[in-house]
Amino acid sequence: MKLWQKDSTVTSDQIQQFTVGKDKEFDVLLAKYDVQGSLAHTAMLEKVGLLPTDEYNEIKKELDAIHADIEAGRFVMRDDAEDIHSQIEEMLTEKLGDAGKKIHSGRSRNDQVAVDLKLYLRAQVQEVKETVVSLFDLLLQLSEEHKAKLLPGYTHLQLAMPSSFGLWFGCYAESLVDDMGLLAAAYDMANKNPLGSGAGYGSSFPLDRELTTALLRFQSMHYNSVYAQMSRGKTERFVAVALSSIAATLTRMSMDVCLYMNQNFGFVSFPDELTTGSSIMPHKKNPDVFELIRAKCNRIQATPNELTLLTNNLPSGYHRDMQLTKEILFPAIEDMKACLGMAVLMLSNIKVKDGLLNDERYKYLFTVEQVNDLVNKGVPFRDAYKQVGNDVADGTFAYSGTVQHTHEGSIGNLCNAEIKQAMIEVLNRFG
Repeated sequence: MKLWQKDSTVTSDQIQQFTVGKDKEFDVLLAKYDVQGSLAHTAMLEKVGLLPTDEYNEIKKELDAIHADIEAGRFVMRDDAEDIHSQIEEMLTEKLGDAGKKIHSGRSRNDQVAVDLKLYLRAQVQEVKETVVSLFDLLLQLSEEHKAKLLPGYTHLQLAMPSSFGLWFGCYAESLVDDMGLLAAAYDMANKNPLGSGAGYGSSFPLDRELTTALLRFQSMHYNSVYAQMSRGKTERFVAVALSSIAATLTRMSMDVCLYMNQNFGFVSFPDELTTGSSIMPHKKNPDVFELIRAKCNRIQATPNELTLLTNNLPSGYHRDMQLTKEILFPAIEDMKACLGMAVLMLSNIKVKDGLLNDERYKYLFTVEQVNDLVNKGVPFRDAYKQVGNDVADGTFAYSGTVQHTHEGSIGNLCNAEIKQAMIEVLNRFG
């Protein structure tokens, strides 16, 4: 029997299958958070006198046991359960009788689902954060390790100016700092308590929302009960935007690696076991991992738009449309964590080629260096530019192959310590 049914009349299997959809697949991920929310809610009910202490103690004991089963991997969704919320309540009722029927006092499944999602997303954001930090630290390490090795810089995919592996690795590290700023904003949004908003209009029970906020370790609550429900969909979208920003960094870096592994570039390489071959071409070492990171991260970047299209223009109040946010966002989170993990694995084994710019085919990278050298000797910039341009045109351009870049953020002054400090400041925004 469904939680919302008033008698034993059962809706048709077709309606049930359509309305439940894929919910049960994703509800397993919410199971422990549903128990945590119920533990906080029942503790609050006992405090305000809506649940006798002896019954609360029995309920807490059973909820703790269910939580232990979930953590140990022993918990299984029942075939006849509508969702995780109804199953846990039914399990308590089977064990405790009327006491189990009391745990839903003062809450709706709307705020129950909302708090589960907040707890889940808060935890997932923390997991993503930790993996991003691992990648960030590795990129800064590689930047320092290879800072003296020059690399061709390109604009429009044409040879432009000298760069370095220090700059290249470091640029993606700093990009992650900005990405983490968005992730911290998503964390703030997920770290607010909607429990107690009921169906979206509060309750006539004397609920203590400050207590549940403290018990669930939320930073604060969503105060307005209508907005607490409206935060569903919005919280998911905040998280998706942050993930899409990280994904944009990864996909661009992956594209670079795919180019740099190409034999016509030959800037970096990886051990054979981290690349793939061809069924007919024995020489191939394909960058399949980075191609898949690129593809998955491009798909992740579509997630905010998909959530926007799902939730856009809905009026205030709860709507069943919100059920579908889980099947959009949850897989994107798993893909994001997998891509970050693989990026760390691959870059931990990257081999960087030294002496690249000794090859004469890269000599025009140094035209700007020659122009600047003439300017330093007193030649007006436009005259120096014209002189070097004429040398290039008539084939007499000569270059030294050395660079003297000292300003902040240049080849000779990477500012990696400052980038590290910027990341520390962003990390301090997480609870």
